[in-house]
Amino acid sequence: MNLTIDGIVCGVEQGETILDAVRKLGLDSDSLKLRPLAAQIGGEVFSLRYTPFRDVNIHLLRYGEEMGRRVYERTLEFVLITAARKLFPGARVYVRYSLGPGLYISVEKAGNNGALTEQDVLDIESEMRRLVRLSLPLERKRLSINEAVRHFEEDAQADKAALLRWRRFSYFDVYSAEGYMDYFYGEMAPCTAYVDVFRLKPLEGALVMLMPRGDAPDVPSDFKDMPKLAYVFHQSDRWGKLMRCDSVNQLNSHVENGTVRELIRVNEALHERSYSQIADKIVAQKARAVMVAGPSSSGKTTSAHRIATQLRVLGQNPVMLSLDNYYLDRDAIPLDEHGERDLEHINTLDIERFKSDIELLLQGEQVEVPEFDFTTGKRSPHNVLMKLHSDEPLIVEGIHGLNPVLVSSKVEPTDIFRVYVSALTTLNLDDHNRIRTTDVRLLRRLVRDYKTRNASMEQTLSMWPSVRRGEETWIFPYQENGNALFNTTLVYEIAVLKKYVYPLLTAMPPESPYYAMARDIVKFLNYFVDADAENEIPPTSILREFIGGNTFYL
Repeated sequence: MNLTIDGIVCGVEQGETILDAVRKLGLDSDSLKLRPLAAQIGGEVFSLRYTPFRDVNIHLLRYGEEMGRRVYERTLEFVLITAARKLFPGARVYVRYSLGPGLYISVEKAGNNGALTEQDVLDIESEMRRLVRLSLPLERKRLSINEAVRHFEEDAQADKAALLRWRRFSYFDVYSAEGYMDYFYGEMAPCTAYVDVFRLKPLEGALVMLMPRGDAPDVPSDFKDMPKLAYVFHQSDRWGKLMRCDSVNQLNSHVENGTVRELIRVNEALHERSYSQIADKIVAQKARAVMVAGPSSSGKTTSAHRIATQLRVLGQNPVMLSLDNYYLDRDAIPLDEHGERDLEHINTLDIERFKSDIELLLQGEQVEVPEFDFTTGKRSPHNVLMKLHSDEPLIVEGIHGLNPVLVSSKVEPTDIFRVYVSALTTLNLDDHNRIRTTDVRLLRRLVRDYKTRNASMEQTLSMWPSVRRGEETWIFPYQENGNALFNTTLVYEIAVLKKYVYPLLTAMPPESPYYAMARDIVKFLNYFVDADAENEIPPTSILREFIGGNTFYL
């Protein structure tokens, strides 16, 4: 039998694994940059321990690819949890959310052993390195649902046992090493030795698990203090507890017992109160312009309108302006190294004209503001006259709004109030499996593009890697520049969004190059119960920007 691995043909015997073939070809490596972590066959991801039963073409996934990074992260989480449980029997390890280049993880020691200390974190890291040196194989096996529930109940993982109640299949796959068994809803590396690049940073009562650097994977990332982003995540945690909804199991229970409508009302009220508080800060600062920025599908447009509404309550008469109108003609944008036009790049904007217009508007001058025609990909020949009065703050919405190059040094710093918005979900599948914020934004975009742009699942998925590269370069580095950061996630939204695209994602054939991306979304959607409650969602909700019915756009 022949396996074609990254274009190289390798003969294997019946029963040999992909890892056997990788080693035969000398493709294994001590360098994480070159080290294969998993394999992609068609559109599906497999462990390197997988045994093919026919001739196939295989693409090896490394850390430089998103799917490879996810394999690495899952495996490193497994090692960390194994280490923490060995050192602190009965401890609850809770994988919370991404914080810069790492994962924020809390460890609650059992009994009256106190909060996690700096020495505890050092001990966990030392134990992790011991487990890595042992090169423990990560064995995968299949259990029935009843067997899995019984195991997790006996192992004091009630969160996982409760989640399995909602599983639609009769089986459950787990990984095990050194007596510990768990699952991370995706493939893992063959053994613990594959995740030798990491570092732990102690925080108050918790830690950050720092991942390898994206540009130099053989080196762990440096910790970046992000107090504003951390505060927003902590606030969202408090909201989840307030609403009694910080896990998929709790959300499903709300849907099942009919209290999801009350959940929607409370969640929307929390959003409204936050927009009101942002407006209060804008007025207190006497800001003349409000820059609303955030990554794709974060709800920037709706947020800008809701802030405008709250400013009107305070006696202001805000004027809206979209950064999109300052796009250069599409054919004037050069191709990048991928042969694509990077529409996330800040140089797609007419920066100098925008800076000049803002400066003049804040001086009370009349300005001809451009309009961009997205149907032609060119700037419209017609401009719009704009002039601001003393009670008319300017609200500017666009992905690059927090980038300092957009504002002239002649503008007083207090004249600008910056708002960063993003979908920063803190809803977990279980203690060890978070739902990625990027996956929630992608789900929103899949729904919106399908409903409003007639785009297929594959069309939207094909654009996402380019969008993500742009965010990492042009948006995330500036999020701490915000005077206010706001999490636009609604705890109930996935239960509503699911029905719009789930049948389309599950229908995607395995040979599609986007099958693995679709499958990652389907895996967590499988645990959500559909919420039939659209008539409870207000017309100004963030969610209306994606499912339709947003009255701001009428």
